[in-house]
Amino acid sequence: MDLGLAGKRALVTGGSSGIGLAAVRLLLEDGAQVALCGRDADRLETAGAPLQDRFGDAVLPIACDVREETAVAAMRERVLDAFGGLDILVNNAGQGRVSTFADTDDAAWRDEFDLKFFSVIRPTRAFLPALQESGAGSIVVVNSLLARQPEPHMVCTAALRAGVQNLVKSMSAEFAPDGVRVNAILLGLIYSGQWQRRYDSRTDREQSLEDWMAALAEEKQLPLGRLGTPEEAASAVVYLASPAAAYITGASLEVSGGISRFA
Repeated sequence: MDLGLAGKRALVTGGSSGIGLAAVRLLLEDGAQVALCGRDADRLETAGAPLQDRFGDAVLPIACDVREETAVAAMRERVLDAFGGLDILVNNAGQGRVSTFADTDDAAWRDEFDLKFFSVIRPTRAFLPALQESGAGSIVVVNSLLARQPEPHMVCTAALRAGVQNLVKSMSAEFAPDGVRVNAILLGLIYSGQWQRRYDSRTDREQSLEDWMAALAEEKQLPLGRLGTPEEAASAVVYLASPAAAYITGASLEVSGGISRFA
């Protein structure tokens, strides 16, 4: 299926690893020009160099903390100067915070609010004029199933993920008259560096990573019996971002292996 991505110009935040990097690869392979940003310059270099070797000037790595307004403004100038505009924005930056209500202090709530909301707000605000000029602009927000199905050990993250989902719906209605679509994916258990770090932090290391993930899938009662891959989540992102999904806006696509409990 031709997604119509040839010649499109995209930016993927949190693009140096995991789902973001997988989305960058898929977009490039389908003929798009792609800027990818991340906070860690070394990780960004490691991710970007092989892509630049393969795709040349179609790849633009930019070190940027999307929570910082001045950094996002500088990134906007670099992207628009290199690509001449933007058609696709993937807001993927962010990670989960493991905490209950009792052990989340005010500073943690503020940090999580800043990360979850402004990692979407600032890039969207910066690139909205370019997306409107595109005539077929698309924004995809990588969100979590926690937005609808909170877990007791991730109270802070779940509450703010729900707020982000509300923001997605509001933006989709507001931006639609200007031809800009806004959609989200809701992630379940997707293998990532976060899961690797949780495995590495275990005191019992006799269990292999594969066995640990299989036990986790069983414990969480995942209908498909396994964690998802970054590539599987990225495929959903790229579809929603593409012209193939031109009549879809304000939607949320679950990528969860069937774990959701709501209709």
